[in-house]
Amino acid sequence: MNLRINSEYGTLRAVLMHRPGKEIDRLTPYNKEFLLFEDVPYLEALQHEHDVFSNLIKESTGAQVYQLRELLIRVLYDREILLKLMRESLKRSGLAHLAEDILERYSTAECAGILTAGLKIHELKKKIPNLNPGELMDYAFAIPPCPNLYFQRDPMALTPGGIIFSSMKMEGRQREADLLRTIFENHPDFKEHVNCLYPINGHDNPPSIEGGDVIILSHEAVAIGNSERTDEKAIYHAAKALLAEGSVKRVYEVHLPKKRNFMHLDTVFTVLDENLVLTYPDAMNSVLQTSLYTLKDLQGDRVNIRREILKESLLTVLEREIPHLEILATADGNPDYSMREQWFDGANVFAIGPRRVISYNRNIHTNRALRNMGVEVLEIPSSELSRGLGGPRCMTMPISRARV
Repeated sequence: MNLRINSEYGTLRAVLMHRPGKEIDRLTPYNKEFLLFEDVPYLEALQHEHDVFSNLIKESTGAQVYQLRELLIRVLYDREILLKLMRESLKRSGLAHLAEDILERYSTAECAGILTAGLKIHELKKKIPNLNPGELMDYAFAIPPCPNLYFQRDPMALTPGGIIFSSMKMEGRQREADLLRTIFENHPDFKEHVNCLYPINGHDNPPSIEGGDVIILSHEAVAIGNSERTDEKAIYHAAKALLAEGSVKRVYEVHLPKKRNFMHLDTVFTVLDENLVLTYPDAMNSVLQTSLYTLKDLQGDRVNIRREILKESLLTVLEREIPHLEILATADGNPDYSMREQWFDGANVFAIGPRRVISYNRNIHTNRALRNMGVEVLEIPSSELSRGLGGPRCMTMPISRARV
C-alpha cells in the first residue's frame, strides 16, 4: 500500500478508524477536563453511531476499514514493542517499573485495551495483590485513558510526500500519536511503505503539529494551519521535508486565532472536489495571515526554503490554487444556522469521493445546501458522536485514495 494521498476527495480505498471503547466509560463530569474531553457520552449509543458510520463507508465505497485495535494487537505480539509502550504509558504515574509485571499477568489483547482505555490502581491490585502504588489512591489512574482516540485525524496526516506523525500539543494526547506511529512503522501491511516527513530524526521533543491542521489543496500545494495545536516551527520543518521530497511545490501556513473554536484548519474549510470547498464563514474571515513556503535550493541533504508573508486573503490563495473555485458556506450562509451547525462541525464533513460526503444528520441546513450544489450527502446519526466536538472528517484517517 502506497502511504501517500494526493487529494482530499479522491475515491476512498482504505481508511483507519477507532471504535470507541472503555476509554469513553472512564469519563466523569469531574475528570473530563483532565482527560481533555468535552462531555460524558453514552458509550453504547456512541458505539452504535460509530458502527453506522464505518458500515456506511464500506457499503458506499467498498473501502477497507482498518480498526486501530486490531492493528495494535498484531503489532503488540512483539514483546519489545509492547514493553516500550507500556513503560512509556506508566511514566506519568511513576509506575514504569511495573511494566514487566503487567506483561506477565495480562494477555496481549488485554494490554492493547490498557494502552487505549487506561488502567486504575484497584484494577491492577487484582492482578498484583501486594502492589505498592505509593501515594496513588485505589481509583487513581496508573495509566490514563485516551477518550479522544476515536478522532483518528489528529495523530497523523498523509500527504503527497509521505506521513506527518503528530507531536500533540496536549501531553495527555501524545500516547495517541505514539500508538499510530508504532503501528505504521511495525505492522507488516504498512512498515515498508512509510516515508516519515515529520518529526525529524534526532528531535526528541519536536514542536507540536496535529493532523487536523493539514489539508491538501491541489497537486502542487498543501496548507497547514498555525493554530492552537500546531506551532510555526513544526510547520517550517514539515514544509522543508515536503518541498525537499518534491511532491509539492508550495506549502501555505495559515495563521488562525489561538481559540478553541478554530482548533484545527479543518474547522475552517474542507475540500470536497477539484473545484468545491465547504467553509464556515466566520472562521474563514478570522484567518490572520497566510505565509508561503517554497524551495530555494537543494544540494544533497542540504535544503533551503524561503518564507513569504502574503498580502492577500486565504480566499484569494484558494482561488489561485483551485481553478474555477466554488465556495459553499455552512447552512448556506445563514448566520444563525451556520453558527449552530458549526458547533457540531458542519464544515467537517468527510469526502469519500468527488462531491460525495458523509455528514452529521443534525446539520440539516448545511446538508441541504450541499445537495443543492450537486453533492451526494450520506448522513449518520450524531447525538453522541458530536459530544466530542469533532465531525466525520475528524474521526477518519484516509490511508488510500484513488489518484486524481
